[in-house]
Amino acid sequence: MKKGFAGNNDAKVRSDCFVSFELTESGGIDLRIKSKVQIMYGKAIEKLVREIVDFYEVKNAIIEVDDKGALDFTMAARVEAAIRQALDTTKEYLLPVIEENKTTSLPDQYRFSRLYLPGNTPSMMLNAGIHKPNGIILDLEDAVAHSKKYEARFLVRNALRSVNFYGAERMVRINQVPAGIEDLKWIVPHHVNLILIPKCENAEQVRMVEAETDKLKKLNNLTYPVYFMPIIESALGVENAFEIANASPNVTSLAIGLEDFTADLGVKRTKEGTESLFARMRLVNACKAARKQPIDSVFSDVGDMDALAINVKTSKSLGFEGMGCIHPRQIPVIHTNFAPDHDEIEKAKRIELAFDDATTKGLGVVSLGTKMIDPPVVKRAQQTIKLAVELGILPRDWKELLAIEAAK
Repeated sequence: MKKGFAGNNDAKVRSDCFVSFELTESGGIDLRIKSKVQIMYGKAIEKLVREIVDFYEVKNAIIEVDDKGALDFTMAARVEAAIRQALDTTKEYLLPVIEENKTTSLPDQYRFSRLYLPGNTPSMMLNAGIHKPNGIILDLEDAVAHSKKYEARFLVRNALRSVNFYGAERMVRINQVPAGIEDLKWIVPHHVNLILIPKCENAEQVRMVEAETDKLKKLNNLTYPVYFMPIIESALGVENAFEIANASPNVTSLAIGLEDFTADLGVKRTKEGTESLFARMRLVNACKAARKQPIDSVFSDVGDMDALAINVKTSKSLGFEGMGCIHPRQIPVIHTNFAPDHDEIEKAKRIELAFDDATTKGLGVVSLGTKMIDPPVVKRAQQTIKLAVELGILPRDWKELLAIEAAK
């Protein structure tokens, strides 16, 4: 008989379930449900399971569901994954896409923080958005055991359609190319905003992801953009950073993964980061030359917020524009220290006012006191102002308020 299994049933598991499915030759559908919320939701669980079974036209089977508080998107993912292990089918049982997950992102939007979530752990997905990271990464790579990667695809797909991430950019880290190409059909048609390409070492890997993404978009009549963030995690990747950054117009940024990079070098990763300084600077320079965002690695000590703050300030001083995080408590520290500080904002305001004055007078040169201001400096000041306004640090009408204050 053909069997399938999916889910987690450890004693500490919550917001998940374990499903076993066995095709039989007769006996109809024998559905056995065990749930800690049986009284309240037993009938709803049975209804959902039977809907999926009917969708796959299964007539005879034994199905056991051990529920630990799974929501519909998780229950549906587990049941479908178990059934499809037993059946030879590519049919997909898809839940509706919530309106909040139909939003698109922009290539140059700020990405101070991106929160990694294991792709096979639904409990971590449910409230991740309330911590307000700029991006949420549903991870199909290192955070998922090899034996669980198949069923994780169902869960990540359903999360992209059903979980409200409260405005965070919806990201998925696929497996290393070429294996990661298979992941794309589970995420591209389901409103993913950005795909992280791990252990990227050359432009061809990016182009492979882009070609398959374009194929899937055409096949499914999709018009929304899907962006890429290659992750540089080896010495070869560092050497090819500029080539990778220019591999596609849909590459918005490059990230560096220092755990794998230092392992590739054969050295120990330290808090000071001197062993990776060359690689980080090489990646920043490549990104700036290619007009892409350089994104720093995660800071692995989730208990040391002071050290994290120092790390973020160093990262910003090197030219990075964001970093990864592995715990929600890291998000506010990252945001605070990547945001423009008071002195940066005040300097940017003076430069923008000088630029406005020069424009009004028809001057081709911007000066601040006795100093001439080059166009790139003006542009950076304008970006600082824009960011400060978007973050709520600076009032949108700051110029009008200055004029009112000056008139008093």
